[in-house]
Amino acid sequence: MEQHDLNHEFPEYREQIHSLKMSNGHFARLFDEYHDVNRHVVLVEINAELATGFELEDLKKRRLKLKDEIHEILKGSSAIN
Repeated sequence: MEQHDLNHEFPEYREQIHSLKMSNGHFARLFDEYHDVNRHVVLVEINAELATGFELEDLKKRRLKLKDEIHEILKGSSAIN
């Protein structure tokens, strides 16, 4: 199974992720929401949680949207540093 946690998705931003989690409330909320959605996707994929195909697709779309938003923040943060 593919790893989708943010440290695997953005290894080059590992330090910034940690720093932003501590200093930016909006980023911290996005981070937590991303990991919550990702956990649900994994549980559905391993059949530990039930969901329809449509529900799983919606979860994956939400995870991607959150990942894109997080990436935009990380890119902006790296331009400042």
